[in-house]
Order: sequence, then structure tokens, then C-alpha cells
Amino acid sequence: MKRFRNIALALVVISFFLVVAVCTFYNINMAKVSNDNTPKEVTIKAGSINSIANTLKENNLIKNITIFKVYTRLTNKINLKAGTYNFSEDMGVKKIVSLLEEGKTNENNITFKEGINVRGIAKLISKKTNNSYDSIITIMNDNNYIDELISKYWFLTNDIKNKNIYYPLEGYLFPDTYNVMKDTDIKDIITKMLDETDNKLSKYKDSITNNKLSIHEIITLASVVELEVANKDDRKSVAGIFLNRLDSKYFPTLGSDATSYYGAKIDDWSTNRLTSVELNDCSNKYNTRCAYNKGLPVGPIGNPSIESIEAVLNPEKHNYYYFVNDCKGKLYMSKNETEHNNIINKLKKENNWCA
Repeated sequence: MKRFRNIALALVVISFFLVVAVCTFYNINMAKVSNDNTPKEVTIKAGSINSIANTLKENNLIKNITIFKVYTRLTNKINLKAGTYNFSEDMGVKKIVSLLEEGKTNENNITFKEGINVRGIAKLISKKTNNSYDSIITIMNDNNYIDELISKYWFLTNDIKNKNIYYPLEGYLFPDTYNVMKDTDIKDIITKMLDETDNKLSKYKDSITNNKLSIHEIITLASVVELEVANKDDRKSVAGIFLNRLDSKYFPTLGSDATSYYGAKIDDWSTNRLTSVELNDCSNKYNTRCAYNKGLPVGPIGNPSIESIEAVLNPEKHNYYYFVNDCKGKLYMSKNETEHNNIINKLKKENNWCA
């Protein structure tokens, strides 16, 4: 009898460890492949769960084909939709299956690049949805609607209602990829973008609150940094230069070409150059090339990435006041105008000046 009890106990222990081992194996293979969030465009063809699992495995999006198939059967998530999707290695099985089940393909996605302005946003939305460009701009400039949003989101202040600002929500619509349907209302899209801004900014709320710049000034400067840097790694260096200028009595203006182009409503800098009239138009409060427009432009000139916002909150500390990029995007910083001009002349002689 004792022998049977020992055998039974041994079987229980073995069974326990087997269950633990199986659960551990299952959970490990359900998890993300890596921390890489780089989007991968993957086409899922109509077919069996097995063929879908093979496609995902080939693209290094899942760890184990069998575990993927087991999960879909256990959860009865077998109605997975074909299409072209944006996946990444940091998603894991559950998220990937959820996207496949909902059919959130690229055909329903709108991607807004970092630095895009409201005009660019309105153009993309009008192409993907039933909202017209004019109706989008009208909504974004509706005073009553803006008041509603200010009361809802902590980062929107009355500063955005300045009469010289083109679009009150400029700078606050987080650039990312959003899933929308053809009949999605523009206000729903705006809410998605503002919610994402809220999500991204919340972790920096204390830094923003304690900063000498207001939230509106932080977003404004971040939007300038976003458009002025040629190399994304230079954000903190360039932010430091602009902040040095703002703090110095010798630099009454920011002197950013990007602000002047935005003020003139020129989105394509490569084919449309600023005229002398536009450069010297001091009535345009975005134009920081004008000697009479001191400090920052009246508002953001695009919608910055979280990295550019971080750069403004944590800039590189240095004593540089000028910068220029060569044709390859390399950054050159200088302490005074003489050094700055010498760098430009050197780059011109080397045929490495592309401004």
C-alpha cells in the first residue's frame, strides 16, 4: 500500500512539473520575438491557420508555429483576415492575432510622418476617408470645438487660441500610424491623435510643469527642432543652440528658416524658395528671421516626435549659437558668426554646401 502511495505521489509531482514545463514553454513562445518595434509590412494570403503561421514565422514575428496554432484554436480565433499588415517583432502572438482577427490592414492605416503639419494631415485624411480637406480645416479652426478640447486635455491651453496662429491644434496631433475606416468622422481621428499625444506626454508631465518654458513654448520649439535637424541624433544639440539664443540678449530672434517657410505656407522647400518680401515680413508672427519678431514663433510649425520634445526638455548643454549641415547631413556648430561663415565658405569650396 505504501508503495502505491509513493508511486501516486511521484506521479503527482511529475505531472505538476510537466504542467509547469508546458505552461512555461507555452508562455515563452507566446511572447514577443524581440524588443524591436520596427514595422514590417507583411502580406497575409487567404488560407489555413497553418499557412498564416508559416508566413509569420518566416518574417520572424512568432517563435513557434505550433503554439500559434494552439492559441488560435483554444481561443477560437480562427477567422483571420487576409491583407497587408504592419507587424513588428515586439508584438507577441496575442496582439498579432487580434490585428488579424479585426482585419486592421495597411489599407485602413494612415501614417503621419514626424514633423508633418496640419495641412499635410488634412490632405492625407481626405484621401483615405470621406472627410474633405476643407471640412477638416474648418473643424480644426472651429472655436467652440477648440474650447471643448482645451477643457478635455491638460496640454492644450488658451495659448493655442492666439489670433495669429494658423491652426490651433498644430503641434499637438501626434505623428504616428492610425487605423481608420472610410467613414470615420474627422473628430474621431483628432481624438485618436490627441489621446496619443496625452499618452506620450504624460510621462513627462513633471518635467513640463517645472520647465521655464510653457507647454505651448516647449511644443513650439520641439516642432522647430524637428524640421531643422538633418540627422535625428542631433536633436539635443540643435535644441541647445536654440535655447542658448533664447537666453542671450545678443540674439533677439531665433533665426530659423523653417519658421519662415511655414509662415509663408510653403511646404515644399526644394521647389519653392522664400522671397525677400517673405523673409522680411514682420507682420507674420511665425517669421523668426525678422529682426522685430523676438523669441519663438507664435506657435508650432508642425507636429513633432516625442524625441524632439525630449530634446527640448533635456537639451545638450554647450556654448554654441550657430549651426549648419553639409550635404550629407553632418552638423557643424559654431560659437560666433565669424566661425559660422568660415564653415560655410569651407563647405562651399568643397562642394559640400547644399542650402
